[in-house]
Amino acid sequence: MESTVKCREGVCLHAEQIDKIYPGTKALDHVSFDVLAGKVNVLIGENGAGKSTLMKIIAGIEQPSAGTLYMGDKEVAFKDTTEARKHGIGIIHQELSLFPNLNVYQNIFMAKEKKNGFVLDNRKHAQLAAQILERLEHPISPDTLIGDLRVGQQQMIEIARNLIADDLKILIMDEPTSSLSQQEVKILFKIMRELLAQGISIVYISHRLEEIMEIGDHVTILRDGKYVADADVKDIDVPWIVKQMTGEGKSYPKKDRDIDWDKQETVLEVRDLTLPKSGGGYLLNHVDFNLKKGEILGIYGLMGAGRTEVFECIMGLRPEHTGDILLEGEKMEIHSISEQIERGFALVPEDRQREGLVQTMSILKNISLSSIKKYVKGFLLDDKLESQRADEQIKDIHIKVADKNLPILSLSGGNQQKVVIGKGLLTNPKILLLDEPSRGIDIGAKTEVFDIINQYAEKGLSIIVISSELKEIIAIADRVMVLSNGIKTGELIGDEIQEESLVLSSYKGHHGQ
Repeated sequence: MESTVKCREGVCLHAEQIDKIYPGTKALDHVSFDVLAGKVNVLIGENGAGKSTLMKIIAGIEQPSAGTLYMGDKEVAFKDTTEARKHGIGIIHQELSLFPNLNVYQNIFMAKEKKNGFVLDNRKHAQLAAQILERLEHPISPDTLIGDLRVGQQQMIEIARNLIADDLKILIMDEPTSSLSQQEVKILFKIMRELLAQGISIVYISHRLEEIMEIGDHVTILRDGKYVADADVKDIDVPWIVKQMTGEGKSYPKKDRDIDWDKQETVLEVRDLTLPKSGGGYLLNHVDFNLKKGEILGIYGLMGAGRTEVFECIMGLRPEHTGDILLEGEKMEIHSISEQIERGFALVPEDRQREGLVQTMSILKNISLSSIKKYVKGFLLDDKLESQRADEQIKDIHIKVADKNLPILSLSGGNQQKVVIGKGLLTNPKILLLDEPSRGIDIGAKTEVFDIINQYAEKGLSIIVISSELKEIIAIADRVMVLSNGIKTGELIGDEIQEESLVLSSYKGHHGQ
């Protein structure tokens, strides 16, 4: 079939009108995108804008629901990464995809092994691995186990894996600097410039605006799965990027709560919360904040800012943290999750499928799971009381359910999420911790989840919400703490909670040393 789209001069890959639909969400909506030859093509957008999805399609990890890819004048389609690689496309993931139990050279040459007759030529592997690591200024011994390296070094191995390909044309880098020190970022930029000089094109996703201005040639901005704008880096500045990213899109109605927070009693106080990173640096770096009774405190930040880690420290999942956590003025010694639930904490985790639900159990059992102690009489479970409480909870938070004895997976994502929240609320908590409570659910369900959160705050429940969606956090929070690379970079209250101030605070982060 002859393509109707002729690729422009200087374009090595063109994506035409790409759609990607997942159940319940349209991750990409008619997105067209050019990879300019020999340039650093930057892709920017808030969390959930569709950047990684678009890159996964170009790298053969995902297939588009509609739309076409062209290289030169030829239409191409990749059913997997091996096929994309044959066309010279490599990807460095944000989530490292290395094998921790194998050594450095085994990881670098995985699926690209060199043979000596019928046997693997491991001497050659080790020798070539050493050369490439030398070039990356990371002379790590090729025999070292990946699991023994710190994250920044692992990231360099991930980069090395892509550089050994002889026929690399396009290298996609998804947040490659999120775990690198400043020194390592300098080395990476030097390598990127060398690759450009060899005629390789780079697609670069980053949340760090100052980096983009330094290394990028051309910027494309996505918002809510749609293309918004593109421009040469030399023609734009940071405020332009922020404006394009945030746009004037849909906002959620904000509840006006006229409360003098200074006079409200403090239920939780966190002082000097510090969490070391394995291999040096900090996941949380001396963070202070407090939470008032009946308040909804938002925590905003980009990937790797340290948001979930705050919850993990409070719930006893990170015994290595230092600093003081006080509940109603009393300093806590935190030993375990069950102890924190007893004290009145409830956590609704981000990954509801893995951590929030037992997929083989019914809706009823999932709802009553964490408050099960309340329904035990002697050695027996009071089914009637359990059932009655679950019914109240289903009614209270509008879970749409035909029969509570059905398996949990028969519910829609939004209703599953309400079950996870309901489960937390049944423990009768003083403090509710919600990690991305509206992740992966549609607008209607989101609005209902927000209503539930507001309703319980009105009753005096103190709530901390982590969200990476600006419009959500603005709509729901009475106050927002901004984290960036483990550092608290801002605290906004009331009318100060605006998109641009949140975005600018979240980009203030410093590289870990």
